[in-house]
Formats: sequence, structure tokens, C-alpha cells
Amino acid sequence: MLRYTLMRLGIFAGCFGLVWALVYAGLLPRGLGSSNGLWILLLAMVVSAPISFVVLRKQRDVASGQIVNRVDQAKAGFDRSARQEDHLVDLVEDAGPTRA
Repeated sequence: MLRYTLMRLGIFAGCFGLVWALVYAGLLPRGLGSSNGLWILLLAMVVSAPISFVVLRKQRDVASGQIVNRVDQAKAGFDRSARQEDHLVDLVEDAGPTRA
């Protein structure tokens, strides 16, 4: 999961640097007024998203498999806890009322 995230950030950083260079070289339009930084950031996000989608397909599948495994383990733990609780409730109910 961390590997996928770092690879995604690397692709974004590369696209950010490329877009920044193209804007300051005059090959891409500058933002309006003081919005130049935001324009570069937005354009880098738009460019890096499809690249990440295609290039990191295998890593994304591995990361999603890890997430599914963690969710399944958490569900199994909740189910075990619920069964233990149900068992204790059944024991108390079978014992009948107690007098203090």
C-alpha cells in the first residue's frame, strides 16, 4: 500500500515539474493573476491521474487485495466477538433468574 502511494506521488511530482517547466517556458498558458501555482497544481493532477491509472494498474490491484484482506480479518474478528458475546448471553439466560 505504501509502495503504491509513493509511486503515485512520484508520478504526480514528475508531472508537476513538467507542467511547471512548460508553463514557465511559455508553452502552456499561465494562470490568471496570482493563480499560477494553483493552475500548475490542477493541471499536474489532471495529467498524472490517467498516467497513474494505466501505469500503476498492477500495484493498485495488489494494494486493493491487501485492503480486502484487512477488511476480511476485521470482519472475522467482529464475528468472533459477537459469537462470544452471544454465548455468554445464552449462558446467563440458561442459568435463570438469580436472587440477590
